[in-house]
Amino acid sequence: MQIVFSDAQFWEDFLPLTFTRPIAEMRCGILTFSERWQKLLEINEVSYITEDYLQDKFNKPGERESLFITPNFLPDENVLQQIKDLKLGEALVYENELLAARINMKNFSLNQIEKMTDVYEGILFFKQPTDLFSYNEKAINYDFELLTKGRTSAALSSTNGFLGDKTDLFIEEGASVEFSTLNTKTGKIYIGKNAEVMEGCNLRGPIALCEESKFNLGAKIYGATTIGPYSKVGGEVNNIVIFGYTNKGHDGFVGNSVIGEWCNLGADTNSSNLKNNYAEVKLWNYRTKRFVNTGLQFAGLIMGDHSKTAINTQFNTGTVVGVAANIFKSGFPPNLIESFSWGGMKGDEKFKLEKAYEVAELAMARRKVAFTEEDRNILKYIYTEY
Repeated sequence: MQIVFSDAQFWEDFLPLTFTRPIAEMRCGILTFSERWQKLLEINEVSYITEDYLQDKFNKPGERESLFITPNFLPDENVLQQIKDLKLGEALVYENELLAARINMKNFSLNQIEKMTDVYEGILFFKQPTDLFSYNEKAINYDFELLTKGRTSAALSSTNGFLGDKTDLFIEEGASVEFSTLNTKTGKIYIGKNAEVMEGCNLRGPIALCEESKFNLGAKIYGATTIGPYSKVGGEVNNIVIFGYTNKGHDGFVGNSVIGEWCNLGADTNSSNLKNNYAEVKLWNYRTKRFVNTGLQFAGLIMGDHSKTAINTQFNTGTVVGVAANIFKSGFPPNLIESFSWGGMKGDEKFKLEKAYEVAELAMARRKVAFTEEDRNILKYIYTEY
């Protein structure tokens, strides 16, 4: 059995985060949607129905019986069981959208579906980038239970200060936490394999620090925050999600934000997450090509993969940054910074594509990850088409 993850019509709604990945590869909580579904369903083989230019990196489905899933939701136990119990030709539907189906991917057609069952509750559905930080506490709680049930945490060193219930703290093998304070009264704290919390950090849950990631000296971390694998974070953060392989290593504040992979925020980069007039924050929407209300009073930065900021960069409330932008000019950049912007201001020239390849290859090599021909082609497509 294979899981087939479908972007359905939601892929464009999550830009710029999905410029370089299908929806299933976004992270929220501790896991990506793909990792979570593999654990929930106990199926390791996955494939994707996504944009054509992403399909070379993210493999197409094999032509056989499959579990077809729109991945961007969390199911309760009842809905999960309904998905597991689906028979060939049966599907679940939520708000007129196909949620899951058991179908044969040979001569794939939704006409194979003979029985549709509506699901009215038991689902937390993600529809836009801000949902990733808005629902992150629920996602951390969900994944914490999934990953730690029946397991024993590594011991917390006596050099640390601790508040709360120890059952809400889980430290994986090889992690190091010394001379810091951890507070689980406000939410669970998960420290991943070989992760490190350096001396003087203050952690106020819910927090997920994923595999091989670090909180640098004296970091102040408010929940609900997720730091994906192989990342470094310092300074002050509040309710952010970093997908992975990204550095915000120095002082500066970022709140209510989502940042992709292979990004680097220079020292004293700050992102406002609240307007001076306390008004609802608007964000750029790639589908409608205009700024739209988020319904949120707090919303900071949405940043696509491979983007970088210079020291002392100051982001306005509700800023969207595309892929491979290099932001270094003085003054506040605009609320929309286009992919491959060289400077960050409106009308700036584009980052030369060959140079973008070079930077990406060097950055990825530092984490011993290859910059592949598929990665190169994805960046070329974004550069040409967007």
